Amino acid sequence: MSDDTRTTTHESPAPSLDGLSYGNWTEAEKLALSCRILAKEGHCETLAGQITVRQPDGSFLTTPLAHAFSEIRPDSVMRIDDSLRVLEGRGVPNPAVRFHLWVYRRRPDVNCVIHTHPPYVSALSMTGEPLQIAHMDATPFFDDCAFLPEWPGLPIADVEGEIISAALGTKRCVLLANHGFLAATPTVEESLYMSVLIERAARNQLIAQSAYGRLKLVDPALARESHDFLLQRSIVNASFAMFARQITGERP
Repeated sequence: MSDDTRTTTHESPAPSLDGLSYGNWTEAEKLALSCRILAKEGHCETLAGQITVRQPDGSFLTTPLAHAFSEIRPDSVMRIDDSLRVLEGRGVPNPAVRFHLWVYRRRPDVNCVIHTHPPYVSALSMTGEPLQIAHMDATPFFDDCAFLPEWPGLPIADVEGEIISAALGTKRCVLLANHGFLAATPTVEESLYMSVLIERAARNQLIAQSAYGRLKLVDPALARESHDFLLQRSIVNASFAMFARQITGERP
């Protein structure tokens, strides 16, 4: 059964999603768009944060160190090997990309890793609390966001990569205590989608906790249903295209 025709727990067919606009970009263009979308969303306050995209030949697309996400264009994208040697492009890769490589080794299903320190995720990471599923918009993370409760140190060595990739396990995301988050999925579109959503989920959680102190969690069965629906490829890709249009000003 395709991901757009699954039956929900209410035993009603999922609505048809034909006619959605998905865009048409190269991998380098999608990487550059992701950087600019994340900059707009507040994910680029310092040099921290990287995006990598695995290529069929085993190389990786990424961006040069000391370039803000808002500066990245397709011609900024560089290609590196698994020793961080530059194969194409100009500049120096971020040495923190090393811990991405551990994720790719453990997860053959992953082709795009995004790691940033956005404000609300960073604030939540300082509380020692995991992401909670207490709102519909957080349900894509239901049973799909791991939590690393201790910071292993600056992620530029193999030991940090081993710890973070192990904490991620088979999930799409991991919240990193005292640090930020990581999204690891099969596509650029999906990793970007999860990256945008996790910052908004962290924001909502912190606001709700500051107002009331505790959260009313979503029923697990309903959370699972919503998770599966909102992670359909059609919704993910259409969402990416929507975020991209907000950057480029293009019509669908």
